[in-house]
Amino acid sequence: MGIYLVSVGAQEWLDGDGDGEHEAEGGRGALASALNDELRRRGLAPYESVPEAAAFVRGSGLSFEEKLVPAMDGFAALCREHLSPREGELLLGWSVLVPFSLDEEIRLPVESAYTDDTVVAGAPEVLALAQRLAAVTGLPVEAIPEACDNLDLTFWFLEGQAKEAAESRPGPWGEDLDTAFYVVLYLRAAQHSLRRGCPMTYC
Repeated sequence: MGIYLVSVGAQEWLDGDGDGEHEAEGGRGALASALNDELRRRGLAPYESVPEAAAFVRGSGLSFEEKLVPAMDGFAALCREHLSPREGELLLGWSVLVPFSLDEEIRLPVESAYTDDTVVAGAPEVLALAQRLAAVTGLPVEAIPEACDNLDLTFWFLEGQAKEAAESRPGPWGEDLDTAFYVVLYLRAAQHSLRRGCPMTYC
């Protein structure tokens, strides 16, 4: 149980995820169709080049799955302190991330996992905001797992490696590891979306 942030492959994105409940709601195929309609309306190309989900290979970086375990209060406060209200809303408010730039997020009347509609944001914009927060907190990005195939970040923060790294690489980031987790989570999610060309969503 809990909320996960995951990558989505072509079959699930375009055809639905095969789960009866989601099929009854139209699945992600309905979301993909609604997004493409809105992109066309804005004079943009439809998003159709979604890669197939890769077979799981630990450490390959071909899939993404992390669990949102820590409290988000500190991260929300960090956003309020260092981002504009508009930027904070963008970083915290999306429900689907796509691997191309959007001048502004797209709100679609399609139910998502935890909301009655879906907010789509561009990975380049989310990445830029996460990079700003990483710089502000002195996050040692190179020392933190890059592959997120199977809760790599979640375990790194929860099982003690983050605390050890904070002792050897001190900085503001190590003073609140829950907040650091979310900075890294959004950073790695945006990087993964851009690297693989895939959408990201919560489930």
